[in-house]
Amino acid sequence: MAYQAPAAVSDSRLSRSDPKDRRTEGPKDKSVDNRCFMRATSARSDALSSRILRGLKQSEPSLYTMGLPAQILTGRSRNAPTPTQGGQAMEKLSGRISSEEAIGNSGDLATSGQPNPGSGIPATLGRRGLLRAGLTSSLSLLTGLAIGGRTSVASQKDQESEKKAPLHRVIDAHCHPRWIGYDGARMIENMDAAGIERAWLLSWELPESEMDPGYYSTTDPTGVGITFRDVIDVAERYPGRFIPGTTVDPHDPHAHQKLKAAAEIFRARVFGEFKRRMRYDDPDAIRLFQNCGELGMPVIFHLDPTFPRHGVPSNWQWWYGGGIEVMEAPLRLCPHTQFLGHAPGFWREISSDADQEPLAYPTGKPIVGRGRLLDYLDKYPNLNCDLSADSGHTALSRDLNFTRKFLIDYQDRVFFGRDMFSNQLYDLLVSLNLPSSVLAKILAGNALRLVPV
Repeated sequence: MAYQAPAAVSDSRLSRSDPKDRRTEGPKDKSVDNRCFMRATSARSDALSSRILRGLKQSEPSLYTMGLPAQILTGRSRNAPTPTQGGQAMEKLSGRISSEEAIGNSGDLATSGQPNPGSGIPATLGRRGLLRAGLTSSLSLLTGLAIGGRTSVASQKDQESEKKAPLHRVIDAHCHPRWIGYDGARMIENMDAAGIERAWLLSWELPESEMDPGYYSTTDPTGVGITFRDVIDVAERYPGRFIPGTTVDPHDPHAHQKLKAAAEIFRARVFGEFKRRMRYDDPDAIRLFQNCGELGMPVIFHLDPTFPRHGVPSNWQWWYGGGIEVMEAPLRLCPHTQFLGHAPGFWREISSDADQEPLAYPTGKPIVGRGRLLDYLDKYPNLNCDLSADSGHTALSRDLNFTRKFLIDYQDRVFFGRDMFSNQLYDLLVSLNLPSSVLAKILAGNALRLVPV
């Protein structure tokens, strides 16, 4: 914070005397008082500048050799700096206040210490104004030195940080703790590098029998899934950076009470990631989704259907939730709950040939016709899109012309999220040359609307 100079004291206050004295005093030459005051002030400033320079010579020899503090404090230098030199030197010295700010307007100082008529300095500034400006500058300098050395270094770092600042606020609406080797410290480092302000920190809780063993290589091997305790540990260690998310078992008769406790005690504000081997139109799941709406918690659901679609699998498959059709009942019966769709079973439905598509991630294939995802978005205003992970990125990359129109048409319904700690989605969004207002909504605005911070 820049040093703020105290308000200048008016001449009337400085020369004010008791009214009784004025009744007994005779005529008085005020110019004599002014000259005495200036001599006293000059002497005090000379003494102060000498003490400042002695300390500066010992602590910062390179700054002492500039000689600028004495010139500005006393106004007596015969080699006063030019406007350019003075401004550069003051910037180097303080990093907080420029020479122009210190003396009102940049200008030469006459060798007598009075303002140069051609310099642009107001004639009313006078010597006291110059002295106050010099004292302000020197105090700013000493404050900077006291808190850690040359303030020009801090100023340079501030400028570098400003250059790296993203054009828009960024909220990551999908991340997990202890996921693919990222602990809390590494997550914060990654978020800072990516310019992410906050993240929705999601759990993934399920019984061991429902967990695809392939996930043991990407989650904490000491447990099952990603626990709410892991979420709380990281969120409490880095306050202000994470918004906790939780899930509970819909079949638990105490599910509502547990969900409410998570919201009230641990400030959980998102229900997710909900990823279970059950149909999401199950009555217990719908009841829980209604509870989420009552608590103002958006629901992030993961869909992985079985293959072939609408057929009988010939082998064991790790499916979660079912196909997108299972979401129609929750969307209709829970109108006050906001849902965010995620994962291959959701994003493959952006194309009308999803039922015939044998791949979970139809990479590089053009989008055909109008998929059910768009029909559901038009029919249910409480359905939204979670862009995170390879599933979202793959869908958006299939047809960039389609994607740009899709993001503009549904700009209030799509949420930036990563899930994998990479910048691939951000880079893709920026490359689409979206209107600034649209990009701002996707990167943060929509998340802040659902979960204000």
